[in-house]
Amino acid sequence: MPAELTTPQGTDPTRIHNIGYRSYDGPRLGRSYARRSLFSQSLRGAYGLGRSAKSKVLPMILFAVMCLVAAIIVAVAVAGPGMTDLPVKYTRYAIVMQAVIGLYLASQAPQSVSRDLRFKTVPLYFSRPIERVDYVLAKYAAMASALFVLTATPLVILYAGALLAEFDFADQTKAFAQGLVSVALLSVLFAGVGLVMAALTPRRGFGVAAVIAVLTISYGAVSTVQVIAWEQGSTGAVEWLGLFSPLTLIDGVQTAFLGATSAFPGGEGPSAGSGVVYLLAVLALIVGSYAVLMRRYRKVGL
Repeated sequence: MPAELTTPQGTDPTRIHNIGYRSYDGPRLGRSYARRSLFSQSLRGAYGLGRSAKSKVLPMILFAVMCLVAAIIVAVAVAGPGMTDLPVKYTRYAIVMQAVIGLYLASQAPQSVSRDLRFKTVPLYFSRPIERVDYVLAKYAAMASALFVLTATPLVILYAGALLAEFDFADQTKAFAQGLVSVALLSVLFAGVGLVMAALTPRRGFGVAAVIAVLTISYGAVSTVQVIAWEQGSTGAVEWLGLFSPLTLIDGVQTAFLGATSAFPGGEGPSAGSGVVYLLAVLALIVGSYAVLMRRYRKVGL
């Protein structure tokens, strides 16, 4: 049998060891630093930066596709004889490339929030000097910024190409500014919708399917019903049907206020009067998305 470990009689077995711990007396960076760090990390993650090589493939391919199509349009404009304008308007580009934008959002919105839900890391965020409003704002701003980079970079390529082709500077600058306003509004709206769908489930696959369904099915259904209404002569109903899809909402706003040509049947988008309704609907969806996210994260992991 092993010998028992004993202490001499009359001695205290307790020991105090100095292992060199020192209290932290540096600066306390607080909530604002934590919020900025979470925003930066989420924005980088939306393009796979700081993650595995596999995570970079899809977002970088989609970004390259957005830029490549813009470069091809520029090449056509520069090489085409007698052209005085780009073949695709700045405000029209995001509508044309909606499939790429939707696929990007469907792949990255769940990555931004579903992983935190699935692996139950949200309480770790809240254990630091950060609150739910900071988490939601950082994730929302990061997703909107990532979408803006995706949609605005091709417009910069189009604008640079238009100037190289010596198109009218004033007209191109005005149209470019209108395009930037349009994609900024689209980025904020789509980020809210995508994050809400992704935050409803910790399963990334379900989140991807939900985002695709909301964006694709709603747009397909609205466009189909608009065509039917147009062919039956109900032209007045066409503009109001556009209120039921995120993409047609953006189409309506930029048609009414940004001088865009509508993708609605017949090219007849909403007037300035009904455009106010479209703008209010967009703002309501943005505010509603933020409110739903705040409500969702009141219960998560606690």
